[in-house]
This record gives sequence, C-alpha cells and structure tokens, in this order.
Amino acid sequence: MPKVLLTGGSGFIAAHVLDILLKKGYEVVTTVRSETKASQIRAKYPGAKLSVAIVPDIAAPNAFDSVIAGEPGIDYVQHTASPFHFNWKDARTELLDPAIEGTNSVLRAIKKHAPGVKRVVLTSSFAAIITEADLTNPNKTFSEADWNPSTYEDGLKGPPPTSYRVSKTYAEKTAWDFVKNEKPGFDLATICPPMVFGPVAHHLDSLSGINTSNARIADLIQGKWKTGIPPSGVYLWVDVRDVANAHVSAMEIPEAGGQRFFTTAGYYDNVQIAKVVRAAYPDLADKLPTDATPVAKGGSLPEEGAYKYDNSRATKVLGIDWIPLEKSVADTVETLLTIPA
Repeated sequence: MPKVLLTGGSGFIAAHVLDILLKKGYEVVTTVRSETKASQIRAKYPGAKLSVAIVPDIAAPNAFDSVIAGEPGIDYVQHTASPFHFNWKDARTELLDPAIEGTNSVLRAIKKHAPGVKRVVLTSSFAAIITEADLTNPNKTFSEADWNPSTYEDGLKGPPPTSYRVSKTYAEKTAWDFVKNEKPGFDLATICPPMVFGPVAHHLDSLSGINTSNARIADLIQGKWKTGIPPSGVYLWVDVRDVANAHVSAMEIPEAGGQRFFTTAGYYDNVQIAKVVRAAYPDLADKLPTDATPVAKGGSLPEEGAYKYDNSRATKVLGIDWIPLEKSVADTVETLLTIPA
C-alpha cells in the first residue's frame, strides 16, 4: 500500500484521518508537536504500519525538511496541521505564521525531498470561502468559487474570528500559488469544512482541551447553557467523520485533483443542538436548557433564512452521504462523557 505523510496527527480531524488510513492499510508517517503526543498515538496503534515524528514548531524555517527527507517513498501528503483556537495573544506568531508558513514549509520540503508525492490534500476551511458581510445575506450562495476577501492586515488587527479566517485563507492561497508557480510533481486538493462536530478520536486529558468547535457541546453538557443559549456563529456544520473521509477520498479519487471541496452537511443552530442532546440524553436534563431558556441573538437560524450553500461538488465527486446532525451531536456527547471535566 502507498505511504502517506499526515501532519498534525494529534488533531481533532487528523485523528480520524489517521484512523481511516490505517484501517485501509496505508503506511503512515504522522507529525506531532511533542513526544507526549507521539507516545499517545503509538500506544493507540500498537503494531500498525505507523511512525510518529516530532515537529515542535511548524512555522520554523524548514520545519518539515528532516522528517520528509528521512522518510523515503512518500506517495501522498495530508496537511492538516494548523491552529484553530482564539486563545492567542499575538496573531502573527501564534496564528498567521503557523498556518501560512507551515503550509509553505511542507510544500517546499515535498518538492525538494519527496519527488514521488502524487497529491497533497490540505485542510482548509469555510473561513477561506466566506465574505463576512454576506454572513447576514440570505440571498448569497457560498461555494468553492468564493474566496474570503479579508487582507493580511485584517488578520493582524481584526477580532479573533477574522484573524482565524485570514490564517486559513492565506494558507490555502499559499498552497494554490505554490502549485501554480513552482509546478511541482504533485497536484492539490483542499477540504473546506465549516463548524466541525463529532466524536473525539484524539487523546484528551480533560474537556478543557476540547477542540474549538466541539467546545460548545462540552459547555452545554456541563450546564453552561442552563441560563441562556449563546450565538451559533456560522450556521453551517459537518461531522468530523465526513471531513476525514473527504480527505482520504480526495487523495484516492483521480478527478479530485486540482479542486476545492466545500464539505458541509447543511444548517444547524445552537437551539437544535440543545434539543438533540435533551432527546438523546434525558439523564442530563438538570444541566440542559429548556424550551423556555432565553436564546441570544444568533442562537437560532434567522427567520428570514440564512445564506445559502452549494455542497454539490463534495457530494458528487467525493461520494459523501452526509451524517445527520442528530447522530453527530449524540455521538459527540457519548465521547465527551468519557473525558474528565
């Protein structure tokens, strides 16, 4: 079976990608930031065709060179490593540089040291598609044809959501520009999910370390929505298992090369999430909001309707049968309940 490099293997999405790759029989090399994370992955997959390498800072110059140079025969690369959190103090060094320079670094290293790589699949985001002004426009239909117009300066000076969106936009554009200008031996496919919910497959010591998108569900089951349902943010979502399958399918399906994929299952809001958890886990009722609980602006879909979306490319080319919200949220809670608070 072919050999795959998976960056950021301890991440929320990457852990599911790793699971699929190993179950399908691929040989996998994955990178993580620390030996602690490496040990956790090795312990989970004893005897697997798996090696784990340490890349402590993906924004460092030539961060991936030694790993890729030291692993001959790589056929595909899944580049998922990129920060998604709002806990940074300096947008440039903690968010923008890791996303953008990390992408540049891995692509340069592949071209230099791994001429056999056929395709790179990059984890991008709906954040690289949206125009923030259109998030309140019910007449707008978002698709892969759209690009976030926010500038690098917006990323440096803007509020945290804007900075994150800029990091993903510039990282993806960096990848497409690299392929266009450097003409390497590989092609590119990018995966652009919105809010990603779903069961946790990576190691977590406590719920305090939960990924940003699942954090709202963790808050919900810990009673933090009891007195009020918060704003939903973007109203589009997808299950992490569909995102992981999209990564692997985009690697395997020939016609996926050279394409972006907007991977969304459709609409959600926080009111729906609360209802799903109430129905699936009645024993949590004392911690959950009720139908009478106040709902913040944006906590439910707007009456006039939200912006529209076109996910037909991902559905048809990648063959995704989207997991419904009810299953995704219920399965998420099932795993979260096993993690210490």
